[in-house]
Amino acid sequence: MTGQDPTPLVPLVEVVGIDTSKPHPARMYDWYLGGKDNYPVDEAMGRQMLALDPRVPVMARVNRAFMHRATRWLAGNGIRQFLDIGTGIPTEPNLHQVAQETAPDARVVYCDNDPIVLAHAAALLRSTPSGVTEYLQADVRDPATIVEGARKILDFGRPVALSLVALLHFVSDEDGAHELVDRLLAELPSGSYLMMTHATADFTPEESAAATEKLKAAGVTLALRSREEFSRFFDGLDLVEPGVAVVPDWHPELGEPVPGQDDGVIPGYGAVARKP
Repeated sequence: MTGQDPTPLVPLVEVVGIDTSKPHPARMYDWYLGGKDNYPVDEAMGRQMLALDPRVPVMARVNRAFMHRATRWLAGNGIRQFLDIGTGIPTEPNLHQVAQETAPDARVVYCDNDPIVLAHAAALLRSTPSGVTEYLQADVRDPATIVEGARKILDFGRPVALSLVALLHFVSDEDGAHELVDRLLAELPSGSYLMMTHATADFTPEESAAATEKLKAAGVTLALRSREEFSRFFDGLDLVEPGVAVVPDWHPELGEPVPGQDDGVIPGYGAVARKP
């Protein structure tokens, strides 16, 4: 059930080819979280990442927990529309469940480019009666398609929270990561927000370099960025306190700590910022 509009943006019965010959970040993330919607190639690469840094599953859960906390903060501060790009395979509670717990009338558009997420879209479409939840299959590198689809559900005349959690470290500067964010934010009105996390090599340079090379050999881009480079995504925006922080340190009071998150620094940053 999608609330006010029961018609999904894409037909759920559509069969889309899934490439199981190389790992996919969304399916690896699912494996880290203990899910079953992944393939041997994803598990194999996941285990290689685990050998380099055994905290990778904790990092995945920490990113998920950040999304929950940031969504609670945004919904508690009046945001009623969310555009979540890089949704990943459904893991409850999903963003719309967190948002609609605070604001039952919240409208959420999920977006991902992995066909396996499309196959699970029905799990994402369980909205409250007064809210709306929809799914759009598109790639972050195609912001025009994302905006066109999202406009059918969201009112771009009112503030929207743009969620890019654990996504942009898979988009290099050469692929226009900053330009993509700028293009998406340009479509959103004043009072909108950007919520984002990003992996970094600041704390584990050797392990991160090895992970980047292994993923590159498997056809997966990993563009780890420093704190300064991550902060550039928020140029021109007003950062919510505490600003750019190591992910578990962003408003920890809004959620529960992830087991293992205190066993050394989690190599990733998170932040939420408002568009003036």
